[in-house]
Amino acid sequence: MAQIELKGVRKSFGPATVIHGVDLQIADGEFCVFVGPSGCGKSTLLRLIAGLEECSEGTISIGGVDVTDAQPARRGIAMVFQSYALYPHMTVAQNMGFGLRMIGVPQARIDEAVTRAAQTLRIEHLLGRRPKDLSGGQRQRVAIGRAIVRDPKLFLFDEPLSNLDAALRVEMRVELSKIKAQLGTTFVYVTHDQIEAMTLADKIVVLRDGRIEQVGSPLQLYTRPANRFVAGFIGSPKMNFLDVGAKGGRGAAVQVALPGGGTLSLSGDIRLPADPSITLGVRPEHLQLADLDNSHLRGRVVLAERLGGETYVHAQVESAMVLVKAAGDAPVRAGENVGLSIAAREAHLFNSAGARIAVAEPHALRA
Repeated sequence: MAQIELKGVRKSFGPATVIHGVDLQIADGEFCVFVGPSGCGKSTLLRLIAGLEECSEGTISIGGVDVTDAQPARRGIAMVFQSYALYPHMTVAQNMGFGLRMIGVPQARIDEAVTRAAQTLRIEHLLGRRPKDLSGGQRQRVAIGRAIVRDPKLFLFDEPLSNLDAALRVEMRVELSKIKAQLGTTFVYVTHDQIEAMTLADKIVVLRDGRIEQVGSPLQLYTRPANRFVAGFIGSPKMNFLDVGAKGGRGAAVQVALPGGGTLSLSGDIRLPADPSITLGVRPEHLQLADLDNSHLRGRVVLAERLGGETYVHAQVESAMVLVKAAGDAPVRAGENVGLSIAAREAHLFNSAGARIAVAEPHALRA
């Protein structure tokens, strides 16, 4: 069993605290992704779990055993870094078996473990090659294979795909999902790429400034973000935000005054704060092009990015720039005026502190 539990974990470097009292549980066999902007503390948190950094406060348990003060070698982990760190003079097979050889495992067992890992990664035909003869994706598979042969309780990945080009990143995301399904081992994965987080994770931990903003499944974070930061970070392209006015009360319909004079009616158990500063959040895929006379918003097209199957329309609405995800053949041109319709069921309201204003049920908002 490789469940992980962090209680009150803090990490300081001199006077600077980079991890602020993190409490977190990761279930056995779960694929957990730490995501957040650069400097949020996600790699530091991973290194604390690995034992490469010491906790300033708090405890870390793996499989029910307190490993807070244990050496990395005694934690039953294997780690894959952004850098492949392969020995250039060794073959693929030698690189994958090097760790086992250093602890005195018999060569026959090493060969068996290397062959089994190579079959899982579909690199059996590469075992006799050296790193210089491999592509970036193949080198990353070798680095993962080196971790697999150790048969760890826990895999830790620190931005392993960031050195790959876009096409290889997509391919390796698919491969990692397959490997996870085959091995059934606990994975903890660090990335700044929220697309990687959404496509790989069972559980996502969103971090900002060394604190956890929200923990949940990809769909939970997408549909019910806890605050404006999570709403803007999860989802691609990111959510649009508009400063609006609202009136109404708990248990009553809320009328949202939109830029340009339009209104949007929302209903549900919406608890408006006393502070009148309200922000409306709506994702690009929840906006539609509409007739000027039958729309919630009016804007001027600044740019239409045509990507084939879809078009991203950048429209100026009063002082705000709004992004709309439209059909690939959407008949829009730069400079023309367009109407925009909001899917009210998918809208979000945030108060002046950035917290999501509570609604009774998911998707309880309707037009």
